[in-house]
Amino acid sequence: MVRRCISLVRIHLARGPAIDPHGFDAGKKIKGKKRHILVDTQGLLMHAIVHAADVQDRDGGALLMASLFGAFPFLIKLYADGGYQGPEFQSAMKRILARVNVEIVKRSGQATGFIALPKRWIVERTFAWLGRCRRLAKDWECLNHKALAFLRLASIRLMLRKLCNPPDVRFMRKDEIARWAITQADTPRES
Repeated sequence: MVRRCISLVRIHLARGPAIDPHGFDAGKKIKGKKRHILVDTQGLLMHAIVHAADVQDRDGGALLMASLFGAFPFLIKLYADGGYQGPEFQSAMKRILARVNVEIVKRSGQATGFIALPKRWIVERTFAWLGRCRRLAKDWECLNHKALAFLRLASIRLMLRKLCNPPDVRFMRKDEIARWAITQADTPRES
């Protein structure tokens, strides 16, 4: 009986320090976690990591690519956000995956307001899709590996929906049909 009470107290005490730290992103002035994702040309998740917000984007991107462990040997070109530019990220990418060509997608200096950047909107669209999931809309999870698990579950849900429910062209507007046709043309087909 006494032994049981001691183990319950130990579990209760061990619960607090087991929470992963959130961190503080000085650039965006928020505390929380960051998600780094690697998506294909259709916006489907290939790989992801979740970590505290105080890790720089270029370090998180290098960590994402280092954790691939050769899972995608066909990866040749990588489009990245402006937060991943710099010699640190470039040298880390050369060390990790020498064959991958990294292209940084930047905004033009004359642009004002919102502009959909080429290839960058694919990742932003994926983040928007994932943000529609209730568990991913806010930072609810205390552990990074649980946040990553829910991120993967949400992406599995998206993949199944895309595979099982192809869009019905009869109920789409003309601009939606054109956008869908462009994404289908960009998708490489295996013969």
